[in-house]
Amino acid sequence: MLISRAQTHAAVSTALNERPAVALLGARQVGKTTLARQIAAERGGLYLDLEDTTDRQKLDDAKGFLSRKTGRLVVIDEIHRAPGLFPQLRGLIDERRRAGEQAGHFLLLGSASFDLLRQASETLAGRIAYLDMLPIQPDEAASAGLGIDDTWLRGGFPGSLLAASDKASDAWRTDFIRSYLERDLPMFAPRMPSETIGRLWQMLATAQSSPLNLARLSQNLGVTPVMAGRYVDLLADLLMVRRLQPWSGNLAKRLVKAPKVYLRDTGLMHALLQIGTLDQLQGHISMGSSWEGYVIECLIGAAGTRAIPMYYRSADGAEIDLLFEQAGEVCLAIEIKRTSSPAIPPGFTIASHDIGAKRRILVHSGTERWLARGEVEMMGVLDAIKEVRAATAGPFA
Repeated sequence: MLISRAQTHAAVSTALNERPAVALLGARQVGKTTLARQIAAERGGLYLDLEDTTDRQKLDDAKGFLSRKTGRLVVIDEIHRAPGLFPQLRGLIDERRRAGEQAGHFLLLGSASFDLLRQASETLAGRIAYLDMLPIQPDEAASAGLGIDDTWLRGGFPGSLLAASDKASDAWRTDFIRSYLERDLPMFAPRMPSETIGRLWQMLATAQSSPLNLARLSQNLGVTPVMAGRYVDLLADLLMVRRLQPWSGNLAKRLVKAPKVYLRDTGLMHALLQIGTLDQLQGHISMGSSWEGYVIECLIGAAGTRAIPMYYRSADGAEIDLLFEQAGEVCLAIEIKRTSSPAIPPGFTIASHDIGAKRRILVHSGTERWLARGEVEMMGVLDAIKEVRAATAGPFA
């Protein structure tokens, strides 16, 4: 079964029509290579994989090799393996621009966040667009007949989501985690012990949706809080972990100031917790925090980069699971419940009033939609994705 990534395809194609270089960033195995090969074939382009020895050797004289590809799109996969290429790409882009070729020169694929690539890629400022490739989203999966529970349990990596059975999916995710720790992590952080990072990864799965407590993590890991923070930073840079920052507007109330931490893919979270089936998940102590993280990741992906995601929690218990801020105003306040007939928590009502939220949404696990007391819009995940895209002018609104 193949799932169309038409939305991401369209975004990349549009960016290539407008900019000389496009960086498509996303976790390993998320589908970047498949999409890039498709785009290269459509445009008569050349695909180079820096994990392949032969392709790497072609770029020993990168300027000489790539200067002979004028007029063609060149896809360079695993660009983080060769940060020294960026200055050479700048010169090649400027040469092609002077020759009248303004856009569509290079598509660069990377498995790390923009922050990790920033220093290497700053020479391309003004020449490059950055796009995120998310795991398969619920609306994409729905078009192939897969339900919300499928993407929640298995996560959005194609190899996991499209596996023939829950057992096969769990095996894929377990192998992914092992290979990531043994093969990929040393490439990005050769001095950081993979075994310790693996233990941290598992602890973060257990603490899903909790405020980050570096003192506790460092004690359990046997390292300093500073080092524990660096480990968390690394997993965030590698797009495995999300740190959701707290809202910190000018209120008289005391607010929680620590970021909340989520594993970005719930399928990997479940593998780390040895949850292999939906029945096991629904009876697990982490079910609520897993569902919260799943919905939050879906909605942040829907918003794109045009709105800032945060959460709100006051010392007296008023809380908003997710909010989006634009131009200094909270445009959406969102509560998340794993039930099809939820009640609106009083703390959500209080918090929404405190911060002056324009709209309030409660996302539940069903499919029905209605307007509840206090003008709270009740809806399922797919409707919430549409509403967030429209309200924030997200990437595919």
